[in-house]
Amino acid sequence: MDKILENCRSPGQLIEEALKAKGWTQRVLSIVLGMDETGVNKIIGDKRPVTADMALMLEEVLGISAERFMELQQTYDLAKARITARPDPKRATRAQLFGGLPVTEMIKRGWLNVDNIKDVPAIETELARFFKASTIDDIEVLPHAAKKTEVVGGVTDVQLAWLYRVRQIASELIVAKYSQLSALSCIKKLSGLLYSREEARKVPKILAEAGIRFVIVESLPSAKIDGVCFWLNENSPVIGMAMRYDRIDNFWFVLRHELEHVIQRHGQDKAVLDTELEGANAGVGAEIPEEERIANRAAADFCVPSKMMKAFVDRKSPYFSEQDILAFSSMTKVHPGLIVGQIRHITGRYNLFANHLVKIRSVVTPNAAVDGWGDVYPVED
Repeated sequence: MDKILENCRSPGQLIEEALKAKGWTQRVLSIVLGMDETGVNKIIGDKRPVTADMALMLEEVLGISAERFMELQQTYDLAKARITARPDPKRATRAQLFGGLPVTEMIKRGWLNVDNIKDVPAIETELARFFKASTIDDIEVLPHAAKKTEVVGGVTDVQLAWLYRVRQIASELIVAKYSQLSALSCIKKLSGLLYSREEARKVPKILAEAGIRFVIVESLPSAKIDGVCFWLNENSPVIGMAMRYDRIDNFWFVLRHELEHVIQRHGQDKAVLDTELEGANAGVGAEIPEEERIANRAAADFCVPSKMMKAFVDRKSPYFSEQDILAFSSMTKVHPGLIVGQIRHITGRYNLFANHLVKIRSVVTPNAAVDGWGDVYPVED
């Protein structure tokens, strides 16, 4: 201890030096302070800490600031604690897991089978199960974990948890055999559903018949996820959607965006996680990755044929009337909400015709594999 503390001046040493300078004994100090001499001896011997009250008394009689005594006491106590402290790797692991993952939300959503948020061992066991890790230290959100999910672009711990839930559910779905031809046929069938909001209920079945596993998992707080495309194997594509925005235009754009990833066989090596597919991220600018530009272009053209959309905007801009929207909707055989969505994106005027951006989640989810909004999809362990 002496070696460790040799550069750490203690409060007792400071008091002792001050007494020498004054020519006082410890007994004199005890009399001046009105204290028992044994108590003073313990403070000088660093066997009793200098409290705030004592620091003020010493300041008064020795002329040394109370702050100096308190600073020395804190430094001395910390140095002593370091001698006996033992590093706990599990503490750092818990900090990364509980600090990075939305554990409370995962329990609430039924992803972790834990009754008490304070039951740390049970939570760690469930986290290992959820992430298919042999031990808590092998969970891939930890920097030292050997196994890492390949994802295009950066991915947060929260987004990775969402992705694992999509994969859990997708693995249990039974769908037809997938082929490039079935995917193209699927898109043709879907294009016939665009005019009516209620027709969207057929989406899950059409995708399953094309061999595409379709999963809807409510987004986690701060995840900002719209969709994902990945493959369980070379012939088993998965589309996951979060349906953060309950709007008809957003649903069809994101779905067709992910379908294009499937058709292009994107996501076979690395999952393509799409976040915030609104505004600039729904464009085709040079700053957007090539595969995203391809998917964005296909999605926009699917919702409303691009040439027709451009001609309509060029002809009517900057003034768009309700009658114009409905007439164009009738001509293109797509819901007015899809036209409005494209107008808003092209013009940047996101306040236009919000009445046409109808909700669609309640139409799609009854026939889909859904996890969230109060429902827990049953997954076999």
